[in-house]
Amino acid sequence: MIYDVVTSSAVRYVVLGCGAVGGTVAAGLVRDGHDVLACDADPAVVEAIGARGLRIEGPVETFTAQIPIVTPSDLPDRLDCPVLVAVKAHHTAAAAALLAGRLHGDGFAVSLQNGLTTPILAAAVGAERVVEAVVNFGADMTEPGVVLRGNRATFMVGEPDGRLSSRVHALAADIAGAVATGDILGYAWAKLAYGAVLAATAVSDLPIAHVLDEPAYRPLLTELARQVVAQAPVPPMALDGFDASDLPGSLDRLARFNRASAKTHTGIYRDLAILHRPTEVPAILGDLTGSLPPLVVDLIRAIEQGRRPCSRENLDLLAACERAERLGRPLNAVVSVIGAPERAAGGPLAGRPVAVKDIIEVAGVPTRCGSPASRPEPARSDAAVVARLRAAGAEVFATSQCLEYAAGFAHPQVGDTRNPRDPARTSGGSSGGSAALVAAGACALALGTDTGGSIRIPAAHCGIAGLKPTYGLLPVAGVFPLSPACDHVGTLTATVAGAADLLPALADPGTLAPPPPGGGSFTVGVLAAQLTDPSVTPQVHRAVSAALAVLAAAGWRLREIADPWLAELPRWEDTLAVIVSAEAAAVHRGRDTGAYAEGTRALLEYGASVTSEQYDAAIRQRGELSAAIEASLSGADVLAGPTVGYQAPEQDPPFGAGADSAESRFTGPYNLTGHPAISIPVPGAGLPIGLQLAGRRGADLALLRAAAAAEELFPRVRED
Repeated sequence: MIYDVVTSSAVRYVVLGCGAVGGTVAAGLVRDGHDVLACDADPAVVEAIGARGLRIEGPVETFTAQIPIVTPSDLPDRLDCPVLVAVKAHHTAAAAALLAGRLHGDGFAVSLQNGLTTPILAAAVGAERVVEAVVNFGADMTEPGVVLRGNRATFMVGEPDGRLSSRVHALAADIAGAVATGDILGYAWAKLAYGAVLAATAVSDLPIAHVLDEPAYRPLLTELARQVVAQAPVPPMALDGFDASDLPGSLDRLARFNRASAKTHTGIYRDLAILHRPTEVPAILGDLTGSLPPLVVDLIRAIEQGRRPCSRENLDLLAACERAERLGRPLNAVVSVIGAPERAAGGPLAGRPVAVKDIIEVAGVPTRCGSPASRPEPARSDAAVVARLRAAGAEVFATSQCLEYAAGFAHPQVGDTRNPRDPARTSGGSSGGSAALVAAGACALALGTDTGGSIRIPAAHCGIAGLKPTYGLLPVAGVFPLSPACDHVGTLTATVAGAADLLPALADPGTLAPPPPGGGSFTVGVLAAQLTDPSVTPQVHRAVSAALAVLAAAGWRLREIADPWLAELPRWEDTLAVIVSAEAAAVHRGRDTGAYAEGTRALLEYGASVTSEQYDAAIRQRGELSAAIEASLSGADVLAGPTVGYQAPEQDPPFGAGADSAESRFTGPYNLTGHPAISIPVPGAGLPIGLQLAGRRGADLALLRAAAAAEELFPRVRED
């Protein structure tokens, strides 16, 4: 019935909020003989309970309680009894305002809520009139006035200051299953950490137990709980299988606990996917720090706003963010992690995390360019390739570290990126951050840029696939330029298949020529002069030669290329240095370079000294080289040689000024000519070694097909 009096003198308890928790507790109190007044802001709930009573269903118990119920406007002005506050956390302020000035005599508020809401209540009614409870039974209001109770679990009640007061003992005596405690704050923080894990499960459509059981999500869930626990001012108490001192074991126990519950999904999921209403997650987790709690909140808000559905891809995104922090951050591979990136709902890359080199603009994220001298304001729009990633459904989830302005030098205030295979070594530059994230396993797909080998060299050093496409195939709009004549956007991926997935989504429609029909056997032009170059170490020579022998044994046709351009490899390095440094100097002309790294300034100073005659001569030489490489390809599907002559050094060698490191000796020619080239890892001793394959301009898919076929052959050598 509707309760319409203005006094509460005959009431033992008032229950504010008659949903899953409040409804279960209110019905239990009535069943056990206590006079209860319920109050709920939802007219449908008030009408249903007033007409038919409050129904509790499920495996725990089934019964109906007749409870007087009012709306907030009819709540008595004076309350001399305990008020059990069971509204959602984001409605706490409204509940506190409703109680302000109403509590008198023995009246006090008891928070049955998720999160740390008692300070809000205390500010409205006084700290002395607030008691805290931690409730962990699984329940859902399936319809107004009907609650499904899925299990019996912890119900702790205590004073915020830890006293075991008489009112706490009285509450424990009246409420079925409640236990008085002097450690209520410890239970509250345990529930907060456990609740954060449950909130993460709610971004997907998977059952709670399924997510907790899934090995791929264990590092994410463990770290999320750890970050919450690390902020607790008191030791968290063990709670229904959750033990802050044993987080991995906690996931096992919580999986068993939730597997046995009739409640398969969280109330948060129900709010998001079924009721389509705001959740309490921002109110519960919004003040927490750490890398993961804010990301969970961002994702929840995106789902609330209709920008994302509840799907497994959201969990995969969170897992990638956790890996980026855990695996990439110690290598200095990460600049920023993006919580809920905008993307198309579907597409060929739907839900796949992609890291983007930090000279490529990502809307809303500062483009640091590896330099403290960069502009700190967020980019206003996406680079063209980022927009295409989003349109294909990809998760642009992180920006990756690079050498300063991609010019070949690490700024001492930023540092270079370390190699996942051996952190004492560099990952290579300038796209080393993207390469390291892929090699470390943070993600399988990343973008970089390549002006003289800046994708392929890190790929070789880190043991992944790095593709520099045909010049101009991928747009460079929104990418900070180094040398417009030689700049390429390209891919760094765990396998060649990843590059084949990315490239069609990034290229203009109709610009990718289909590969010619054929099998898995190819003609390879072996660049023997590269193998015998003085920069090539014995380890690299053996590994590349062995890889070529594997191809020959598989039926590939190998023929040696000894064309004149190969006898002038150092000359092409000089040509590249002239063009790149002169164009870089023009790009940075008028900028304050005083805060740049010493090596970057030296490169720009060298470029500023290049005369127009030297630059024009270099452009003519580029044309000569382009024709020569095209001629070398006339009888071959691909050209093959080492990507770089040595394995990852301790530091990135200089480019364009100073001593000749030969780092771009084999990669640079294809930047000059625009031919597509890819580095793939080959078996070898010690650190990774790359084999570079180059193809005809515009025949990128044909090159990728050959590279994928070669990649398939090499793992068998590793197993021997």
